[in-house]
Amino acid sequence: MEPQSHPAQTRIDVDSSRRRRSVEPVLMDTSEVAAMLNMSTSWVYREASKLGLKGYKLGRGRNAKVLYKRAEIFRWLEQQKVH
Repeated sequence: MEPQSHPAQTRIDVDSSRRRRSVEPVLMDTSEVAAMLNMSTSWVYREASKLGLKGYKLGRGRNAKVLYKRAEIFRWLEQQKVH
């Protein structure tokens, strides 16, 4: 015979698991894009505009971060499928 769970306890477990779920980020930085594509960060910087990926520059100078939309990267990747 299995122990019955208390309804309030079940609700707490569900609520806590919802809080622990991570939200998929909308933007990726250059190193994340490079790792996902198995390429170097310099390749991503050099080829991004040729690939149609538009970067979003946050900050100024050498410490500025360039972020790319995850959806655009996946869209480009899908177009690279060999038929």
